[in-house]
Amino acid sequence: MTRTLHVGAAQLGPIARDEPRSTVVARLMALLRQGADAGCELVVFPELALTTFFPRWFTADLAGHDHYYETEMPGPETQPLFDLARELRVGFALGYAELTPDGHRYNTTVLVERDGSIVGHFRKVHIPGHEDDEPWRPFQHLERRYFEESDEGFGVWRCFDSIVGMATCNDRRWPETYREMGLQGVEMILIGYNTPIHYAPDPGQNALQGFHNHLCMQAGAYQNGTWVVGVAKGGTEEGVESLAQSAIIAPSGQIVAQAVTTGDELITAVADLDWCRHYKETLFDFARYRRPEAYRRITDQKGVIEP
Repeated sequence: MTRTLHVGAAQLGPIARDEPRSTVVARLMALLRQGADAGCELVVFPELALTTFFPRWFTADLAGHDHYYETEMPGPETQPLFDLARELRVGFALGYAELTPDGHRYNTTVLVERDGSIVGHFRKVHIPGHEDDEPWRPFQHLERRYFEESDEGFGVWRCFDSIVGMATCNDRRWPETYREMGLQGVEMILIGYNTPIHYAPDPGQNALQGFHNHLCMQAGAYQNGTWVVGVAKGGTEEGVESLAQSAIIAPSGQIVAQAVTTGDELITAVADLDWCRHYKETLFDFARYRRPEAYRRITDQKGVIEP
């Protein structure tokens, strides 16, 4: 009997700087209900789904944006989403800013099962942007100021009758992200992102943002025989235009569903989990064809060393 998982990618439109959590959570709950009506068992929300993308502003005090962080998950304002998941029997993945009791700041995603229980957390590994005030930019990308790099790596979880992994935004651009999970037999990778279309260090890449977004996720899916669910917070948020184009990608690398708006939108697909085996047991049979001894630079070396 074929194993399937009906998954939804719940794209969000812009979240205003002063939009209260309660309003945002109501939007998430509406999308979760849409997912339930469509037959979804899992709905995936974007990176930093509870707030505006606050690293675009510099604060002299590192704690200046702490009101955008969650100190507990679920907390009073997010508990209704967990309750609704349990009621509807629809799980979800939710990206948010995490402030730990000992003062660490992470860009985190929580994975929640259909009974409302927490399966696990993922903390973003590849933090892009810059650390210091750069007022020459039309807007800033201060993720490296407001978030720490995680040293927890890329785990997977047995849940939703599958093997599920997570990544966040810039993680999707690095092939090691997918391969780490591929080596653990992952069958579905959930990726939320907030991607401004303007890239200040090299504006020549602006026109290619949509192409690059899908390119890296499709390649990761194909080369590791896994489903990939990429979910955006798109549209023009506080004057900054961000990429939408949320997509559900098959183990073949083909896009099977894609968002057509830049606002709140749910796309869905019935993911055939056994389709993964067509690639894991043929072209990408790791046990048969991989040559780890030939890849030593990948783990032994960080930057480029020219001959």
